[in-house]
Amino acid sequence: MHFLYPTFLFALAVLTIPVIIHLFNFRRYQKVYFSNVQFLKQVQEQQASRRNLKERLILLARLLALFFLVLAFARPFLPGKNAAATGKQQIVSVFVDNSYSMQVLNREGTLLDEARRRAKEIGSAYSVNDRFQLLTQDFEGKQQRLLSRDEFNDAVDAVKVSPQSRTLQQIVDRQQSLLTRQQGALRAAFILSDFQKNMTGRQPVITDSTIRYNLVQLKASSLPNVAVDSVWLLTAVHRKGEGEKLVVVLHNYATQKAEKVPMKLLINGEQKAQGSYSIDARRVQLDTLAFSGLASGWQRCEIQLQDNPVTFDNQFFFSFNVQQRQSVLLIDGGTTNTFLTKVFDTDSFFAAKSVSDGNVDYSGLDNYPLIVLSDVKSISTGLAQQLKAYVAKGGSLAVFPAEDADLVNYKAFLQSVDAGWPLQLVAEPVRIASLNLQSEVFKSVFENFPGSPDLPEAAKYYQLSLSPRGENLMDLTGGQPFLADYNSGRGKVYVSAVSLADSYSNLQRHALFVPIMLRIALLGGHDQPLFYTLGQSGNIEVAPFQTDQKQVLKLVKGSQSIIPDSRRDQGNIRLYVGDQLQDAGIYDLKKQDSLLSVVAFNNSRSESDMSYLSPDNLRQDFHQAASVLQPGAASIRSEVADLNFGLQLWKLCIILALFFVAAEILLIRYYHSGKQVFSPSKLS
Repeated sequence: MHFLYPTFLFALAVLTIPVIIHLFNFRRYQKVYFSNVQFLKQVQEQQASRRNLKERLILLARLLALFFLVLAFARPFLPGKNAAATGKQQIVSVFVDNSYSMQVLNREGTLLDEARRRAKEIGSAYSVNDRFQLLTQDFEGKQQRLLSRDEFNDAVDAVKVSPQSRTLQQIVDRQQSLLTRQQGALRAAFILSDFQKNMTGRQPVITDSTIRYNLVQLKASSLPNVAVDSVWLLTAVHRKGEGEKLVVVLHNYATQKAEKVPMKLLINGEQKAQGSYSIDARRVQLDTLAFSGLASGWQRCEIQLQDNPVTFDNQFFFSFNVQQRQSVLLIDGGTTNTFLTKVFDTDSFFAAKSVSDGNVDYSGLDNYPLIVLSDVKSISTGLAQQLKAYVAKGGSLAVFPAEDADLVNYKAFLQSVDAGWPLQLVAEPVRIASLNLQSEVFKSVFENFPGSPDLPEAAKYYQLSLSPRGENLMDLTGGQPFLADYNSGRGKVYVSAVSLADSYSNLQRHALFVPIMLRIALLGGHDQPLFYTLGQSGNIEVAPFQTDQKQVLKLVKGSQSIIPDSRRDQGNIRLYVGDQLQDAGIYDLKKQDSLLSVVAFNNSRSESDMSYLSPDNLRQDFHQAASVLQPGAASIRSEVADLNFGLQLWKLCIILALFFVAAEILLIRYYHSGKQVFSPSKLS
């Protein structure tokens, strides 16, 4: 047996006080004279023996009452597995899971309410000299300091729901970052959570062997839940008044089938589509919503599900821009290519601008989703560098070599952008053999593709080098590429094997030329993501715009305004929001009072899966290095104390002390030494 406060054992010296009182009985006796004490002597000897027994029993009761009272203050215990260095100051890190799944109701309210109460019970199991860390999903900087017990309780009361969701390894690493700096103290870590399966990774949790880990699992029932995981639009460029198709990814996270879940699509507050869907258990289902009649400008969109009782993931936000017009830059060798200008004149949506290769405004290249380079004999070094940077940032470049192109110059440029280049001029007639109908360029061009199509012909062509990063859009007889596209950085490069001159081919006069160029233009440009995920999106990229250091960018939602850190990266603007954003929804990106973009944020769907780890799973993840506590309705204070100090005996000592005090009272009150046989009045 060990003692938490062994210095209190010096108080056992008080046991001498009742002994002294017993040995020196200062009670005064009155002398009574009798004429004949022959018979009285025998009675007096019998009473004295019984009186001595009573006094000794009372003395023993007093000694034991004082003994157990002193032991209670010394806090005796039988050592447990964590009580090797009891008496030192303890540093305790308590993680309270405040993710969205903790909003689920149980018999005592929400799981978060129970987690707050359990955290306070843990704090009460330690002494007032111990120090505490309160950690939540937010991982705030202020949580990396130690608190007294009163400060800890106040901080627990202030914990609110957070959109963040951390893994067990991230939580343990964060706790260890503080605890490992506390040398010379006992260190313990508690994790209070429902322990969803999404909290674990593929590898077991790596822990510090000097820290005691305790996992408090709060029980929640498995609930049905359907959520929208993602969405995407089938069209790359969105035009005013045209029809759109939205693909919605519905996920049933429950173990039973979801029947007829209502869903509706709102755009700018107006309902555009609705439906009702049934999804099998644990399945993902894709559904398509069609809508039209959009005006130009930014579209603020929201998908709403009616799915109870889990409601935190019933909304999904996204945004996109319906353009009024799209700009195209045509760079030529000094003579405007009439075929290209006429292609883009066929659709008022496009605004084509023609410039010679010597008069290009390099600072404005990012404003053009598509640049077409044609009839340029030799690409200058400056233009080549700017076009390379333009493609790397996400622009689309179409290259039609000149009739007498400098092949060495073209090789140097096209090789730098990871595209195929002209190897040599092949002066023999050839026919286009096939189209790649699976490519993005041709995917939606034909309703029915004829069996014997009329395809362009070439009188001569440049043989293009083969590249693993390329995809042939049109093939010549023999398998040589006629038109190919290549991935370069974040952009695309389209390279033609022929010049747009009549001496090379009839491509520029063929009916396919118009849809090919318009599709390439529609597929080009900066495409902002439809949505971001809170806590997972490190940075936000927006379309380039002119700004200076004095102009502040703001993300605005209603009365909420956030100033993100903005940086320019290769011409694009990247915004870093960190943990400033806590609420899902649609935010306006503003430069002073002008609207630059509309950005949508959604909560992570990792919290949507209401399935939980078992105690055995948790022990395996921690290599059996953690204690798993599953509290019922009772307090876990005593269970925590038993883990840290072993089996506590002070309550038993209090009970025994009270028992012997009661025994003393009963002895004094009811234990009599005997009745007098003779009275002085009768013997006189």
